[in-house]
Amino acid sequence: MRRFLAFLLILTCLSACTSPAQTPVPSNASASPAPTLTNVPTAGPTPTPAPPLVILVLPADLNEEESQAYQAAVYDLAQAAGFRFQVRNQLGPEDLEPALKIVIALPPDPGLAALAAAAPQTQFLAVNIPGIQAGGNISILGGDSIRPDQVAFLAGYIGAMVTEDFYQVGAMLKKDSPEAPIIQRALTTGRTYYCGRCLPIGWYTRYTYPAFVEVPADAKTSEYSAYADFLIVQKKVETLFIQAGLDTPELLQYLATVGVLMIGTQSPPKKVNGWVVTLQPDYLAALRAAFPELAAGNGGRTFSAPLSFSDINPELFTPGKQADARRVLEDVLRGYIDTGGQ
Repeated sequence: MRRFLAFLLILTCLSACTSPAQTPVPSNASASPAPTLTNVPTAGPTPTPAPPLVILVLPADLNEEESQAYQAAVYDLAQAAGFRFQVRNQLGPEDLEPALKIVIALPPDPGLAALAAAAPQTQFLAVNIPGIQAGGNISILGGDSIRPDQVAFLAGYIGAMVTEDFYQVGAMLKKDSPEAPIIQRALTTGRTYYCGRCLPIGWYTRYTYPAFVEVPADAKTSEYSAYADFLIVQKKVETLFIQAGLDTPELLQYLATVGVLMIGTQSPPKKVNGWVVTLQPDYLAALRAAFPELAAGNGGRTFSAPLSFSDINPELFTPGKQADARRVLEDVLRGYIDTGGQ
């Protein structure tokens, strides 16, 4: 009996030390989902916008010296303003990127009117392109303020200066053009201003100088050399002023072969022997003045360019002669000298 009671006591103690049984979870009960971390999207780095762009449109046949001068000038202006710079021979709608700030174009016209309409955020500058009107986001840079009588006066003055015997100066003119009689009078005045009566050695000549020939509008360009021969062979002209529009590459090459000195108003496509100087507006000076206005968005304007000398042959038109002619040019522009052409 005692043993039975002792065994029962031990069994009771062991039951008291046992952990209570866990209540089973029904199989159809759903467990509470564990919290998950939500990835909050973070803003990445903002793309840096491209710097403003300047495009210079140059004709492929522009003479190398003039091309390099324009490229250097616009490159310096773009760099100073923090702009990118590109040079193209042509420009199309596909080139009008949003960052395009300024387009500077030389003739021929790349279609500025349509391009300007398609890119209102861009300022366009036409450099001496005929038929372009200023307005909206199109500006023009030309020599409209340059008077033909002033150009012709300087041509006569420099022509007499570089011609060996002063007086054998002539000009090729476009027949029936309104500038032709103005050029004749002013060129004669300029020659006389340099050398007075310009009497030849021996005080005799059977020709009257300056000598002129007028080329009809319907003349073929292949015939221009024949008109030049009238002055060179028959009139013995040594220095020739060529009105704009007659200065074809073929004529210039022909004149170079016969040894005539030439003065013109447009740069030759390539360097030719006998070219003395080009009398034309200083487009680069005007371009430098216009660029800050275009960069500021002040377009639709006309920027004038002063008359200047370019494409100088220093062997013919020496530094001393250049200094003399520049003084005369300044007096002409100030109105101190009557050109006789008006």
